[in-house]
Amino acid sequence: MKLHELAPAVGSVKERKRKGRGIGSGNGKTAGRGHKGQWARSGGGVRPGFEGGQMPLYRRLPARGFNNYKFATVYTCVNVSALEAFDDGTVVTPEVLMEAGLVKRLNDGIKILGNGELTKKLTVQASAFSQTAKEKIESAGGKVEVI
Repeated sequence: MKLHELAPAVGSVKERKRKGRGIGSGNGKTAGRGHKGQWARSGGGVRPGFEGGQMPLYRRLPARGFNNYKFATVYTCVNVSALEAFDDGTVVTPEVLMEAGLVKRLNDGIKILGNGELTKKLTVQASAFSQTAKEKIESAGGKVEVI
């Protein structure tokens, strides 16, 4: 069998029903919607999840679990490799990171992550540090300060 010989199974592909075509189509006037009623109207029908007034499934099931999304601390993450952009001996603060364009917004603080390498001696001030980030900054001769 070759690609150009492929064809759908007989009877599996139907012509689209073209509504309101007048004489001969059999789908004029009400266009297959019947007479009056909710489903005959434009914009008619019910919203997703509506079960005709019966308590819908999503309300019948018990609420389970806990979600702290609303109150969670959201850190803006910066990798150690991004700090390579600064000169030796620089004090890197959240404001300096914003000016350099490495961070768009501060959220609840900056967290430094340990992805990449650092060769410069920097004093980094941030809200949080991963263990590997701490090790890499200190092994390059820099200092870590939690603010």
